[in-house]
Amino acid sequence: MTKRFKPIHENVTGMLHGADYNPEQWLKYPGVFEEDIRLMKLAKCNVMSVGIFSWAMIEPEEGVFQFEWLDHVLDTFADNGISAFLATPSGARPAWMSESYPEVLRVGPNRVRNLHGMRHNHCFTSPVYREKVTIMNLKLAERYAHHPAVIGWHISNEFGGECHCDHCQNAFRNWLKNKYESLERLNDAWWTTFWSHTYTSWSQVESPAPHGETMVHGQNLDWKRFVSDQTINFYEHELLPLKKVRPELPATTNFMDTFEGLIYSDFAKVVDFVSWDSYPTWHASEDETDIAAWTALNHDMFRSLKGGQPFYLMESTPSLTNWQPISKLKRPGMHVLSSLQAVAHGSDSVQYFQWRKSRGSSEKFHGAVVDHVGHEHTRVFKEVTEVGQALEQLEEVAGTTVDAEVAIIFDTENRWAVKDAQGPRNKGIHYEQTILKHYKAFWEQGVGIDVIDMTADLSKYKIVVAPMLYMVKEGVGEQIEQFVEEGGTFVATYWSGIVNENDLTFLTGFPGPLRQTLGIWSEEIDGLHDEQTNGVRFAEENILGLKGEYTAHELCDLIHLEEAEALAYYTNDFYEKRPAVTVNSYGKGKAYYIASRNQEPFNKEFYSKLIQQASVRTEVSSQLPKGVSISRRTDGTNDYLFLMNFTNKEQQVDVYDGQFENLLSKERHHLNVVTLPPYDILVLKTI
Repeated sequence: MTKRFKPIHENVTGMLHGADYNPEQWLKYPGVFEEDIRLMKLAKCNVMSVGIFSWAMIEPEEGVFQFEWLDHVLDTFADNGISAFLATPSGARPAWMSESYPEVLRVGPNRVRNLHGMRHNHCFTSPVYREKVTIMNLKLAERYAHHPAVIGWHISNEFGGECHCDHCQNAFRNWLKNKYESLERLNDAWWTTFWSHTYTSWSQVESPAPHGETMVHGQNLDWKRFVSDQTINFYEHELLPLKKVRPELPATTNFMDTFEGLIYSDFAKVVDFVSWDSYPTWHASEDETDIAAWTALNHDMFRSLKGGQPFYLMESTPSLTNWQPISKLKRPGMHVLSSLQAVAHGSDSVQYFQWRKSRGSSEKFHGAVVDHVGHEHTRVFKEVTEVGQALEQLEEVAGTTVDAEVAIIFDTENRWAVKDAQGPRNKGIHYEQTILKHYKAFWEQGVGIDVIDMTADLSKYKIVVAPMLYMVKEGVGEQIEQFVEEGGTFVATYWSGIVNENDLTFLTGFPGPLRQTLGIWSEEIDGLHDEQTNGVRFAEENILGLKGEYTAHELCDLIHLEEAEALAYYTNDFYEKRPAVTVNSYGKGKAYYIASRNQEPFNKEFYSKLIQQASVRTEVSSQLPKGVSISRRTDGTNDYLFLMNFTNKEQQVDVYDGQFENLLSKERHHLNVVTLPPYDILVLKTI
């Protein structure tokens, strides 16, 4: 049965290709706008994001609005077949507002108010700022919600940051009152008997101060949750006047690379479609494998946020950035490859920051489709045009998704708690790197992966992996238990099942709510110094068929078997011969526990056995070469294979023998071996 997601707007028929565009910067330069329209069509761009930081141009004085320039931009777009994501300009307020209403400016953790400048330097709680945003957004909606060029709202830009002003302190207290209802329950949840932090009045409760961030961990967590909720609430406030005028016009805001400050799984519930901004540090070393895998993980995470619905790559650079430590140019071929990597993992767009380089200020040297020279005769413009041509060839892929049978739990609130735990390895707990290493083991074997939070539905998956699930929220342990009971394969690691959602330790033995499912008791965890290692040796004739010894480093969990069976044992130190890898048969499924952080090739070889046991679909008939990946998008009837070579050498890939159409060349082949040039991508449709 064919299943495709509907496009976000009736005017969208395939893939979108475009950029952030700031025509207001060029109003005093005759002919630039007309030339931009010519170049957009030449580069096969069909969408632009406009108005993102245009407040001062739209409302140069309080209550004085000028829309004529934006009318001209959008009318010209419509006349030339170019669509627009029209932005609300709340990401940066004009100077007159900061001068007249200082309360709109943020207050830092030190309780000092910021001066005017920067972007997102505004308080999401401020009644004045919310009022001004409502006025602006209502005027935009009344004027442009039905404009033929506008296919969606781009709400603000890259939400993030926090404010500690009096408005926010009061809002935080109200948030806590709603959650805990009484001071007694708050004090219990935060364990405030520690260091005499007990609160006797709501007025005493504040956001964490810079000197107190490591003291009351429950308070730290709740403040971060409040900031996330208040940001989402501000987004919803922005939406009200827009949806009032035209409810069906979709809206989004651009998320960021595994951004730690917001709970994106919550934010995804209020956006109509997910979009994000991708800026990998390509060519930082000769081996691109880790950065390619990390970027793929991000794509998979953003696709997973709304049940596999295609996401939109809202920003990427066509050449370089100006804010990373090193502004490295993309090597020939890498722009097309990295752009289509997003499509391979579920994007229905490739968009850039920025269309034309600014002449001045902080982004004048950030990459752009059109360089300061102002014409199309550049390497970058030619590669952008190649992407546009490729996206036209991939029109039929739009609306399809990645049908993943494996999920990795990468949870924001758990991430906060892990990093704030103060132990067992303050020198480097490496949560993100740990997630990547487990993800990469599947990515390297051509397996589709969803990246989910701990509360997501698990029922569709064959394998669920939860590296370092330190925090287990209420109900999560039961959900995992049900998943295994019904036949799923679950994998947990050291430092899992330690605390509840308030960062209070479980008192029933670790791994807390996972103990029965995993069939083990964790008594202690040993933090190893950088130069220290241990060995993990598999038992003879274990159910995975793994042999030999692997190297454990950094963290070793000392566990006792309860219902589980040991598959491998430590080889050294006082815990020699204690279990290091276990399996527990539970209901129809199996739950594995990896007690130590192990160096490669442990993960790849361990998960290759689980992939076979669980009959997880792979897209290649033999091992992929290092630096080569494959992703499959499908509508349930048609499969589209994206083969990607992230190395500077020619590579050969063994695919399953069959008939394929090369969508980029429209040639048909019978293939079982595919040759990939350096930094190249091949898109095959099975026929």
